[in-house]
Amino acid sequence: MINQQQLWDDEAAKRYDTPGEGMFSAEVLGPTVEVLAKLAGDGPAVEFAIGTGRVAIPLSKAGVAVSGIELSHAMIASLRQKVGEARIPVVQGDMTEAWAGDDFSLAFLVFNTISNLLTQEEQIRCFQNAARHLAPGGCFVVELWVPQLRSLPPGHGGTVEVSEPGYLLVDTYDVLHQHVISHHVRFGPELSDGRDARIARTPHRYIWPSELDLMARLAGFKLESRWADWNRSEFSAAARSHVSVYRIAAR
Repeated sequence: MINQQQLWDDEAAKRYDTPGEGMFSAEVLGPTVEVLAKLAGDGPAVEFAIGTGRVAIPLSKAGVAVSGIELSHAMIASLRQKVGEARIPVVQGDMTEAWAGDDFSLAFLVFNTISNLLTQEEQIRCFQNAARHLAPGGCFVVELWVPQLRSLPPGHGGTVEVSEPGYLLVDTYDVLHQHVISHHVRFGPELSDGRDARIARTPHRYIWPSELDLMARLAGFKLESRWADWNRSEFSAAARSHVSVYRIAAR
């Protein structure tokens, strides 16, 4: 079994932030924060796998009281370089069981992170843990990629997802266990004489939207909305990702 604490170590935390670019760009963060702030309303929010604060910090600046759960000591240390515990309290632990309090109006888990849990049982426990954090009528938001098995050529076990100067992303599939390993290959003149490459691997368990909905139902949630992105575009068969909003019953 992969040790997630070792996977998200000091080196990973140092490379994680890309200010103003990629998932840290205003085009991505702006709509994300807008949707989450609206769902939180006047209540507090808790982010599962808060990381270095990519979403939590701007959401806090938007006026939402944010807490977090995070497994990696290194990611928490990076977050603490930006904001203190008083502003964004974080519980160190596994998002399937760590406890950050109750009566939150919103729990959220973004950027495919639920797939870092490598068994169906762990993923179900994550939903159950979200449910026990929420006030009656609260919601749990999950952002997740749609498995791209249609792009897997017959007889081949992998796909090239990104090919650009200095970087390759190759995904290899174990369709029996719904596992994917993403191979991040970085190369170029900055690595020795240009003939060397650096590779990092991240494992995932992919989840079909219908399976995710069943996990939610087992934890007492009902699907309220599903969009293709944070701009609330229509979700279709061609979508490569989705943002799903699950609402727990008002007790």
